[in-house]
Formats: sequence, structure tokens, C-alpha cells
Amino acid sequence: MDGDEAIPPGSPPLSGNAEKQKIVFIVVPTIISVMLFSIGYYWLKKRGRKSRRTIFRENFGEESATLEPLQFDWVVIEAATNNFSTDNYIGKGGFGEVYKGILLDGREVAIKRLSKSSNQGVEEFKNEVLLIAKLQHRNLVAFIDSQQQKLLTWVERFNIIGGIVRGLLYLHEHSRLKVIHRDVKPSNILLDENMIPKISDFGLARIVEISQDEGSTDRIVGTFGYMSPEYVMFGQFSEKSDIYSFGVMLVEIIAGKKNKSSFTPHHVADGLLNHVWRRWMEETPLSILDPNIKEYHSTNEVIKCI
Repeated sequence: MDGDEAIPPGSPPLSGNAEKQKIVFIVVPTIISVMLFSIGYYWLKKRGRKSRRTIFRENFGEESATLEPLQFDWVVIEAATNNFSTDNYIGKGGFGEVYKGILLDGREVAIKRLSKSSNQGVEEFKNEVLLIAKLQHRNLVAFIDSQQQKLLTWVERFNIIGGIVRGLLYLHEHSRLKVIHRDVKPSNILLDENMIPKISDFGLARIVEISQDEGSTDRIVGTFGYMSPEYVMFGQFSEKSDIYSFGVMLVEIIAGKKNKSSFTPHHVADGLLNHVWRRWMEETPLSILDPNIKEYHSTNEVIKCI
């Protein structure tokens, strides 16, 4: 389920001191409940060198104190990734390239390297760093092995669905912060070596008041096909926006198909969602099931998900 048509937030490119540094963001496996990141320095001049603490304060303000203990030296990051070797390359996201790394103590990590040509801006990157530093849950961001590609059984799919639900429930209700992700889609759900799903990429996430039902914005960012109609048309977002996005993924997981035709600002196309709805009204919902798992599934679980 790749090839999402993302809408770039259109943030300004890196400038000034930001051009002289690369920010590296690391997410560790679920058994390690910490977030690690490092700032490596590429100076154009040898003079005028700033301290790490100064750079943190310039970029994160009062929040810098929260992040300072979670740093890794640049040399450690280079060693973990074998100097960002192509053999360790996992993929590329809105912020830049992601690499697999192994720390000296054997921990496997995913390292996100901010690119100057990033589609997403520095503010979105900072937002993600701060959110992940404050949020801890087994279904939020983790290591993914991009080489692990296989056909998922129904049991695995059902467990993945449950894991995503638990992650969203934590963001919306159980965390000390109420967080609306705003970009829930397949490419932002990572699987670890035990096939446990992790919600990732918090660059577009918003923190709202616990008592607040919804928020609004004039800047619509996200991925068509997964954004709720009220968000696309009016800029309104809430927990329901994330649940809508999750619902799209849910039918994709069950059907083994991508929702290629989807809601746009101008019309609602006859895509996967409408197909599933018709089958439901015709009382033939199991007809949407991925042929690869038709012989090995739980009818009750499939119906419950639909």
C-alpha cells in the first residue's frame, strides 16, 4: 500500500544556521522506552562554532531542556549507520531519508535524516521531535525492517488492526496530551520484527485541549484518500478525522486493495469505500475479502471490522 499522493505543507526551506546542520531523529524498538536524536554539525567556517546547547535553544526554545538528555553524538550515529551506507537505507519520507542503525549496545534503530530539499518544513520536524519526546506507548513509532515483505495472514492483519486502534486510543484519550495525528495512512504505520504496528510521522499532528472537541485550520495538509470530508472542505479536524483515515486503512487491509479513487475537494469518486458500502447494503460484505485469505479467516472478526 504505497504511492500515497501527499500534499506538501509548503513550509519555507532551511535557511541561516539551519542550512549548516543536519538534524537526525532516531526511533528505537518498543522494548526501549526512550526517544533519541542527534544534531551533527557541518560548518562552512571553522570559526563562530556554536555549542550544542545553544543550537537546541535556538531551535526548540523552552522545550530544549526536555530534549537535551536524549542526544547522541554525531560520530555514534555515523557508526550505527556505517556512515549512512546505502545498505542501511530503509526509505524516504517527507522529511528526508531513513536509515537502519545498530548502536554499540546492539539496539536496532531507525534514523531519520532531515534533508535540505525536504517536502516538509523545519517546524513540522520540530513538532514531531517534541511530540515523540513526550509520548510513550508501544504502538507509537518504532523500528521497521523494510526487507520484510510477505503476504499477511488474517490473524496478522487482525492483530495489526487492533494495534493501530490501541495507538489511536492512546493519542486521543489515554495520553496526558490529546493529540490529533492528521495523517494516518499505510505508509505511516510501521511494523516491527514481531509484526506489531507503530504509528509514526507526527509532523502534522496537533495537540488540543482535553475538553476540545475539534480544531480548524486554513492550511489543509495530508494525503487525499485518507482525509475526512469535513477536513478537506472546511479544515475541521478532530479524533473523528483520524478515525476516518483509520477506517480507510481498515477496508484496505481487509480487501487487500488500495483506495485509489477517493474523496477530493471537488467530488467523491466511486472508489473502494463506495464498493464496500454497496456490498454491505447488499448483505454480501465477505465478497470484498482479499482472495489470498478467503480460506483462512474468522468471519465474525471480518464482519466486526467492516
